[in-house]
Amino acid sequence: MKPSTDIADLLTIMARLRSKDDGCPWDVEQDFASIAPYAIEEAYEVVDAIERGDLLDLKDELGDLLLQVVFHARMAEEQGAFDFPAVVEAITAKMIRRHPHVFGDARHLAPDDVKKLWSQIKIEEKALRAKERAAAGLSPEKGADSVLDGVPPALPALTRALKLQEKAGRVGFDWNDARQVLAKIREECDEIDAELASGDSDATAAEIGDLLFAVVNLARHAGADPETALRRTNAKFTRRFAHIEAALRADGRAPSDSSLEEMDRLWTQAKIAEKDDASS
Repeated sequence: MKPSTDIADLLTIMARLRSKDDGCPWDVEQDFASIAPYAIEEAYEVVDAIERGDLLDLKDELGDLLLQVVFHARMAEEQGAFDFPAVVEAITAKMIRRHPHVFGDARHLAPDDVKKLWSQIKIEEKALRAKERAAAGLSPEKGADSVLDGVPPALPALTRALKLQEKAGRVGFDWNDARQVLAKIREECDEIDAELASGDSDATAAEIGDLLFAVVNLARHAGADPETALRRTNAKFTRRFAHIEAALRADGRAPSDSSLEEMDRLWTQAKIAEKDDASS
């Protein structure tokens, strides 16, 4: 086969890879659970390409992510559940249904009205989905009666915390401003200090979890996405530590041959250099 711009050819490739007669042994032995982690990995690689501003990589990573959709759809088709066209139909139907202010009669709405309309549509969708599951003989969705319904447990912890807080906030379970959250963070730090003194590692871990949850809440109130903020800090840490390694390597040494004081001094150098570059 030759490279193609036709999605049908990608579906054909996936079907061939899954063929028990002459397909790829690795692809054939996969199931929904075994390849699920790859979907998460590919989504993160898409985000990484976007944050690096690398559009060439973004093209490739979007293709890898699309392959995951095609892979899952092919396995579902093999089981007689649904196929790729059904996936496309479902998402196009959802987009049309959720945007009556674009595709329907609810035109010229203000942003706040759009949000209210979106919430109402999602409530209606939930009721419809419950009927569809009942008609298909499926059990009700877990947590279907909860305000927090629809926040997947498989999400990264920071992202899931953010979405749980957003849903709770819509019904009034929320702080009034960021400074109240900051006070809560200080309270959680004091509780961690107390547990550290007690030597109870499980209790300390639980309090650290509370602190992280509160920090996510602070990010939300400050208008910052916690997952993005932490990824950027991870990248910053990587850059600055690379500066430490490079400086020591030039002296014929490694971090293990240096003291914390020396590495901290080199870290400060990297920090100052970054600020100088940003201001120039």
